Amino acid sequence: MSGRLVARLVVSIDPANVGERISLRRRLPTGEYSDVVGVLESWSDKTLRVRRRTGEVVEVPEGTMVAAKVVPPQPPPRRRPAS
Repeated sequence: MSGRLVARLVVSIDPANVGERISLRRRLPTGEYSDVVGVLESWSDKTLRVRRRTGEVVEVPEGTMVAAKVVPPQPPPRRRPAS
């Protein structure tokens, strides 16, 4: 054993997580990976719809997911001190 840590990619979400904030890694047609973080709005017909904090909705084919998990809600924006 070389002592190197090997990360295991796990999909630990399912349709019951609709409404929760998730982090998802998908494989693009180019072979590259892309991450999507946001609220899982729906999961039907083998397609996930994730709403990013910008409001953009990303459709992710189920078969392109290589890792996914539920993450804590986005923290509230920081307030700047009054000058």
